Amino acid sequence: MDALDRLYDSLDARLRPEDVAVLVLEAQPELTRRERAVVDAVASHAHRWLGFSGMNADYARPVGAARQVEAARVVFGVDGAVVDPDDPISVLEFAALAGAEIDWDPEHTDFLADRLNRTARAAAGIELSKRQYNRRFRVLRRLSAKAGRLERMQVMRRMTLLASAGFAGAIDSDRFRADVDAACFVAYYTARRKLRREFSLAGRENPFDQVADVLFARCKAHRGTDWEMIALACPTWDVLRRLRPDQLGELLGRWSAATRSVAALLAELWRSSEIDRATMVVRGGVDSSTWNALAGAYNAARSGWITSLHAAGLTSLIAEAWPGKVMRVMAADLAAWHREVGGGLHPDTAVWSRLPLPWEVLDGTATCTRADVEAACREERVDPERSGWTAPRTHRAIARFRPTPELVHGVTVSDPVWAMVLRRARVFSGKPLSTRVFGGQDASG
Repeated sequence: MDALDRLYDSLDARLRPEDVAVLVLEAQPELTRRERAVVDAVASHAHRWLGFSGMNADYARPVGAARQVEAARVVFGVDGAVVDPDDPISVLEFAALAGAEIDWDPEHTDFLADRLNRTARAAAGIELSKRQYNRRFRVLRRLSAKAGRLERMQVMRRMTLLASAGFAGAIDSDRFRADVDAACFVAYYTARRKLRREFSLAGRENPFDQVADVLFARCKAHRGTDWEMIALACPTWDVLRRLRPDQLGELLGRWSAATRSVAALLAELWRSSEIDRATMVVRGGVDSSTWNALAGAYNAARSGWITSLHAAGLTSLIAEAWPGKVMRVMAADLAAWHREVGGGLHPDTAVWSRLPLPWEVLDGTATCTRADVEAACREERVDPERSGWTAPRTHRAIARFRPTPELVHGVTVSDPVWAMVLRRARVFSGKPLSTRVFGGQDASG
């Protein structure tokens, strides 16, 4: 596998930017001496601690249903059916096929309420003992539940990648390899976007650093650059203005569909949550990870959509139905720390709480105009354009690269080995400390 293949694989993973910079040096032999010096200065940090890092170089990948499918094959004696254990729909189809033997209804899988009694089994022509029937029902119930979990995990992984890499996952391998300059920029820029959040008062670091600047300049200098591919991962004004109208229109449609799709998931989660909208502070027991992943995906999709509308000169189309941003939730301990050091809630939180819920604006059940958003921002002393409420965010000054820190639940740790020890001990996680890692008895036991 050459460097370009590894760069392509990085789009669906979470390599450190310095590791991607190493691959860029391998994949791009035509860098000038100055360009190579800039990239090499970042790539050199990949060799810290002999290249070892305690952080995962990938996003969690859902575990398929192979074990549950095999159990069902044994119990039902089904050998010939083709099933993809990584596809929830295929798994459910297999369950329905096997379940025909016991007249199984995938919509009714409660073990206490939905099993057939002796009379119902006889009427359905099921000639199995109660024990054998129950065994089959349990297997199908577990298979169905696994398919549901698998689908949710796959959706969450897609949302996480959407938030951090846009539509980079939709780039075809042949297209990626066809434009080396664009490929190197997309791989490095998305790696910068995927950096984990640190437990601090500062916001996310600007992903556009000196290496991104050098690689982007190469794209601008060459004729025939695949700007449409770059736009899938970096939908900024400087990229979108280079697209043909048909390319911009297609991308606008992608972002619009993604915005509405994620908003629907947020609406469902909001209805079942107990989040304080005024503060967005949550305590233990609230699924903050799912909410924040969806909020990140929604805000990224919304930003791409609005930037595309601005580039096309079509913002008037949504002026009367302008959905706001969605705030991430914050743990109570982090909120307390903010207050202790003189900070407070992010100004956007007050704007968010004043406006109708974005998904209600998108589905037409609530009204929120661009003027309403601007008024709410003014009342909270927030610049509606610079803060991204009504206009695309503009690039700040080019960031200076700093080595990717070893993090344990957002806290910077001195070295990767110590970080792994702390992570296994559940330090900084908000969970009971496990002392087994240090040779003692588990405090939670």
